[in-house]
Amino acid sequence: MTKVSLARLRSTVVAMGIAMIALTVPTAAQSPSLAMLDKLQPGQWEIRYRDDQPSTRLCVKNGRDLIQLRHKQAGCNRFVVEDAASEVTVQYTCKGNGYGRTSIRRESSTLVQLESQGIEGGLPFSFTAEGRRVGACP
Repeated sequence: MTKVSLARLRSTVVAMGIAMIALTVPTAAQSPSLAMLDKLQPGQWEIRYRDDQPSTRLCVKNGRDLIQLRHKQAGCNRFVVEDAASEVTVQYTCKGNGYGRTSIRRESSTLVQLESQGIEGGLPFSFTAEGRRVGACP
């Protein structure tokens, strides 16, 4: 190989390396914000399931608390599937305890529609529910 060919090969390899690094570094534009969930009012929310499950109440600090209703532990990995103005869908995996996929549709800052399904503790779950803010947290 000539010196010119070798120099071109090196510069091509370096350029490809830089390009690969650029593709793996996330940018702010690629990072979903889930801004719709920030528009939900904090407080006590009642979750009314559309099957035979009894309603539950929980203190919601922000709308992100509604993503993992069946997996309460922190540290689950999340992947945003949809991040629209009035609906978000998030898929998550909780190491050692299963996974889930939740869609939240905002009707107002105090009313949402929820759909979630996945595996918790080795058992499948699937539910649809309505979440409504009912007051301040106790």
